[in-house]
Amino acid sequence: MAAILELTSTPIIVLVTASLTVLLLWRRYQSPLADIPGPFLASFTRLWHIIRIFAGDINVRSIREHEKHGPFVRIAHDEVSVCHPDAIRAILLNPIPKAPWYEVLALPDRRFQTPMSETDPKRRVERAKNVASAYTLSNLIKSEEHIDAAIRLMLARFDTFSDDRKPVAFDEWFNYLAFDVIGEVVFSESFGFLKTGQDLGSSIGNSRSLNAYIAAAGYFQWLHNLTLGNPLLSKLNLMPNNHLFDTTMEALKRRQADPEHRNDMVEHWKTTLARHPQRMTITDLHATATGTVGAGADTISGALQSFVYHMLRKPQYLQKLQAEIAAEQAQGRCNDAVVSYADAANMEYLQACIKESLRMFGPVPFGLARQAPEGGLKIGDRFFHKGSILSVNPWVIHKCKDFFGPDAHEFNPDRWIGPGAKEIDKYFMPFGAGYNSCPGRNLATIELSKVIATLVRDYDIRQQNPGQEWKYMSYFTAIPYGWPCYISKRADALR
Repeated sequence: MAAILELTSTPIIVLVTASLTVLLLWRRYQSPLADIPGPFLASFTRLWHIIRIFAGDINVRSIREHEKHGPFVRIAHDEVSVCHPDAIRAILLNPIPKAPWYEVLALPDRRFQTPMSETDPKRRVERAKNVASAYTLSNLIKSEEHIDAAIRLMLARFDTFSDDRKPVAFDEWFNYLAFDVIGEVVFSESFGFLKTGQDLGSSIGNSRSLNAYIAAAGYFQWLHNLTLGNPLLSKLNLMPNNHLFDTTMEALKRRQADPEHRNDMVEHWKTTLARHPQRMTITDLHATATGTVGAGADTISGALQSFVYHMLRKPQYLQKLQAEIAAEQAQGRCNDAVVSYADAANMEYLQACIKESLRMFGPVPFGLARQAPEGGLKIGDRFFHKGSILSVNPWVIHKCKDFFGPDAHEFNPDRWIGPGAKEIDKYFMPFGAGYNSCPGRNLATIELSKVIATLVRDYDIRQQNPGQEWKYMSYFTAIPYGWPCYISKRADALR
């Protein structure tokens, strides 16, 4: 019997091996993308891309590949990274289907669709319309006093660090702030991270683990749907990605029981649900709330850290910003305990520093991928057939010397001042671009403006180990860590 099985299995093994070899050779030499340069492994598998994702350096390696090969780089057998003057317009501003990878963003499983997880452009627009009112600047600014309360709590913690002359880990405290602000604007309550000074329920740790998983799992949807994305296992609460969902659901329950809740983001979504039950469901509301909580913390923390980190290395720009704030104070502005958004938004150099911080260290180091539509897509002189996956990596665009000049790798807020700023602004995409741009960009703008203006006005900061470079991992979002700082309150601080 063993001999018969061996004789039977041998031809099957040979056939499978031969078929796989033919497939890989076709991808390498005969695919419509075969002439596009890139890493060797990427010419016939997705292995190079996956390795770089798990190594946490997909952003840096992608930049390097483009500097070596030019505007088109093959990063997988079926995906091309594009850094071309027409890339943003042709790929992101053009309402074409998103790549299947985005389906993994339905959390905790595919029942919970959001504008981010939806790949069809028309349905994505419909989903976004259901939830858009909550994300408007005019709505979010109504929560400014509660955002201020969270910021004041963080600054009180910083005062303690200043008095005790102990180092502060900005990666932790900026995350605590971001989570608590999200709690306030979404659920009318703080999550309590700043009050306790702890990662409550390992929410941040779990979120980051999920961040790494999602970045790779999107390329193995069948496996994800059998495991962490399995609706049955999700219903039984057996999957670790349920943690974020559970956190959101508990916050929703507390909010429902609180008669004092405000006209927060949930209230906007509930209004749409009541008015348009045919186009929005309670599952959609749960999905959007979960996605908002999951997406908002690391991005804010990374941007705030980027500002402090780069300003410490270029003190001449910090001095210019301090002078701008002092001039505003002399005119009677920027004198609240926490700088108001109205005052911060009107400071030209502050906004230039924020933009440069986001350019140097954008929240998403991952390629934003779309599929060439029916009839294909032409970018420059290159034509891509229907179904070709084309991605635009914000880090690659932001570090491109063709767009941002020979100092594209250098931190320089002055590039955003003057007549040249309009030209480079069309390549600025920290929150994506087009129909799938990040809906939370208004909240990010409010937080960054207020926190940075107040920090610069009231504190002096120095690294515990001057000149020490930070560390960061780049999965779906970029996460800095490992550069403790001393913070000291300035003598003329208002608080």
